[in-house]
Amino acid sequence: MKYLPIDKNLFVKNRTKFMAAMKPKSIAIFNSNDIYPIGADSTIPFQQARDLFYLTGADQEETVLLLFPDAHEEKHREVLFVRETNEHIAIWEGEKLSKEKAFEISGVRTVYWLSEFEKIFFELMTEADTVYFNTNEHYRGGLAVETETREDRFIKWCKEKFPAHKWEKSNPVMHQLRGVKEIEETAILKHACEITEKGFKRVLNFVKPGVMEYEIEAEYMHEFLRNRSRGFAYTPIIASGFNACVLHYIENNQECKDGDMLLMDVGAEYANYSSDMTRTIPVNGRFTQRQKDVYNAVLRVKKEATKMLVPGTILKEYHKEVGKFMTFELLELGLLDKADVQNENPEWPAYKKYFMHGTSHHLGLDTHDYGELKTPIKSNMIFTVEPGIYIPDENLGIRLEDDVVVQESGEPINLMKNIPIEVGEIEEYMNNKK
Repeated sequence: MKYLPIDKNLFVKNRTKFMAAMKPKSIAIFNSNDIYPIGADSTIPFQQARDLFYLTGADQEETVLLLFPDAHEEKHREVLFVRETNEHIAIWEGEKLSKEKAFEISGVRTVYWLSEFEKIFFELMTEADTVYFNTNEHYRGGLAVETETREDRFIKWCKEKFPAHKWEKSNPVMHQLRGVKEIEETAILKHACEITEKGFKRVLNFVKPGVMEYEIEAEYMHEFLRNRSRGFAYTPIIASGFNACVLHYIENNQECKDGDMLLMDVGAEYANYSSDMTRTIPVNGRFTQRQKDVYNAVLRVKKEATKMLVPGTILKEYHKEVGKFMTFELLELGLLDKADVQNENPEWPAYKKYFMHGTSHHLGLDTHDYGELKTPIKSNMIFTVEPGIYIPDENLGIRLEDDVVVQESGEPINLMKNIPIEVGEIEEYMNNKK
């Protein structure tokens, strides 16, 4: 892995929290992701299952975590199973986790080879009443995924072998835990944001009329990789002109033209954690008055929205309030009139014509991270703040986004506060005055 070692105490704390939420006499199982084939002998680069990483720090395929707080033998209350390694594997694939290294990374003292899993699991299931299965129930994910995972295969196998046991879901617990960050996690996310900052400042000195969107993507990737990132935390959006009005534009294959605005929704990954930034800049380094007016309207909405991310806020109500700020700005810009607002459909307010997506989402190991959506916001949650205005008729789309940490009192801490965002800052950087 490119990233520097993470203190194993983070994963010890995470497991302790999860086990405290488990029912008596229950076992929880977490599987690694598969390595997925492309064709011939090619595979998609491996990425670890986020829940397993959250609980162990183990960043390797064919890994299983077993948690059983009520096991008769203390050594079986936390067990990590890893793929057995040898000299042949080390030569052809590289070093794999030894039992000693697995403990050093995870803090799990009992480590077995994966080949021993069924034997140990059968033995421990005689002591257990309940099994926690780790299903994906993310609001954007689970139902749309067609690929069968290692978790899916384990659940089928386990239900067939142990039909008399009871089943529970780990997912609700993971949403509660992962939504609130430990101090070590916030530090990792801050570092990911700092790598993103370096990439953005590099790009500010690179963008000019005539460059291709994919060339800008390459500049980010260069800076991310040289700072120990695996690369982009998600597929980057480098959208110039009309492309900025396509919310999930990812082709990144057009020329950036004089007079156009360039929307860049990018973020560096670091140690499996995601940063998530959006900036919109003038391709030629100077905002027109119209571009400046729309840009500053988005920026004002972003600043007001950020202030509302405090403990006790309900996200559904938060998004409604942000809509009110956006409505005011759209009226000022002449994009809406009073009749539009008075006659709006409450299910799809007038402002949605120009700002059709949400303002904030949880951020962490996933870009759209686990976290509770219907309960009050808590301190140490991390959210994006990303309002936008999209005007296809003007080939103009502007979105601005930072990542912030909710505080016990006062406004959130902006992890991207050093990334230029004001009009004057952007123009100064792009014209080599900074």
